[in-house]
Amino acid sequence: MPFETALTKALDLRVPVLAAPLGRGSSAEFLGAMANCGSFGFTALMHMPEETVGDELARMSRVTNGRFGANLTLVVDQRKRLAAALDAGVRVFSVWQGDVEPYVRVIKDAGGLVFWTVGDPGDAAHAKDIGVDFIVSQGREAGGHLVGSAPTMSLLPSIVDAAKGVPVVAAGGIAEGRGLVAALALGACGVWMGSRFVASGESANHRGYKERIVAARATDLVETEIFDAGWQESPHRVIRNSTYARWEEAGCPPAGQRPGEGERISRFPNGKPLYRYDVAAAWDAMEGEWEVSPLYADATVELIHDVKSVAEIVEEIEVTARTVLAGLADWRTGR
Repeated sequence: MPFETALTKALDLRVPVLAAPLGRGSSAEFLGAMANCGSFGFTALMHMPEETVGDELARMSRVTNGRFGANLTLVVDQRKRLAAALDAGVRVFSVWQGDVEPYVRVIKDAGGLVFWTVGDPGDAAHAKDIGVDFIVSQGREAGGHLVGSAPTMSLLPSIVDAAKGVPVVAAGGIAEGRGLVAALALGACGVWMGSRFVASGESANHRGYKERIVAARATDLVETEIFDAGWQESPHRVIRNSTYARWEEAGCPPAGQRPGEGERISRFPNGKPLYRYDVAAAWDAMEGEWEVSPLYADATVELIHDVKSVAEIVEEIEVTARTVLAGLADWRTGR
């Protein structure tokens, strides 16, 4: 029996699995692989210079046949990026971390679909009133930047209860089929995964970053705010690395007094310098010391044992979920 939820219907998916935006890791190749296996991925517009957004999205659209979404992190003015994305034909957006309502209005007026990442039931209760199509409920154990106020499996049902019928996607601490089934059981219509897809063959994240996710244990993760250049006062979960260790050894000093601040570690593709403590995670073509960049990851590192293709990952999620569901059906009937 095929999966059929509000999410699969809205995006014409085979499996209710979304890939979170992976910084520069959400390349056209990665998004195309997600689309080809019946899933769906988002790319982070914040990591694109405003002047290149249209060209970058046009290439992604060609590779995916338009089957991908764009993420807007609203800690900065994103109106130009949104306009460029709409001009490029993008009609699926995720928004978070700021005043989302003006952006939702523009997207809906253009005939688009909006996902809003929230971390508490209060925001979820407001989603229907402003026209949001899907809520993404982010649990606190998520990787990357955090809005979740509680662990996924306790937060999710409270978000579902508060959502006034707006369908909810579960995010944070989910990397395989058992997590998908658990999320569905708690009222979600699908799942949103980041760390599992960073460690995929097609993601454009640095190979060393992928290997660190595979090798990491939950005890290697820290919640911090030190990778804050361009995104201040926003907690995030990362794998402990040399930048974090130096800062910790220095007594955890505040911004402006941290070891290595102002040190250039690489440069972006457009030539702009990349400094220590920047929010950008390591990507495949990054020059210099990739390991000093933030290595975003969530508690699912305990479940990620290798780098696989997107198709293999999605197939494993699907097969595992169906096996679990079949087992539950047998349990209910006493077989």
